[in-house]
Amino acid sequence: MVDEAAFRAMREQRTSLPCVFHAALLARHAVCELVQRRSLAERETLACPSAPAHLNCETLERLFLERATFPLKLHPGAPLTHATVMRLHCGGIRGLQEVLGAGQPDVHRLVGQAQQEHDSLTDLPWPRIVAQIVAWQPRRRSTPPAG
Repeated sequence: MVDEAAFRAMREQRTSLPCVFHAALLARHAVCELVQRRSLAERETLACPSAPAHLNCETLERLFLERATFPLKLHPGAPLTHATVMRLHCGGIRGLQEVLGAGQPDVHRLVGQAQQEHDSLTDLPWPRIVAQIVAWQPRRRSTPPAG
């Protein structure tokens, strides 16, 4: 069993820029051409090698949260559950992919394309993206066979 505090301390030490959308990438709902995968204490950690790309992803994540706070009935400042983070990240990336007409949900490419086509991430058609965040549902677990 791994001491969780020790794991977090080591992860912080070895990963200067952790991937903002790590939950979506680990769940295979998105990819990123920049992501660096490493193993640490039998877990996979995801890092971003580019400070500007990391900042762009942080900005996008904040916009997802800001724009979806009311529709998701979130309380500002309250801690987010894992399910809510997954909904924001996976639904937001899906919405961005849909708005941009992109083929693959590559986070880095989507952010670049959004900035190129709309000049700023704040100028995106947010109602369509937020609709995907609200509609996103996790994959259903399969029921175990009766036996």
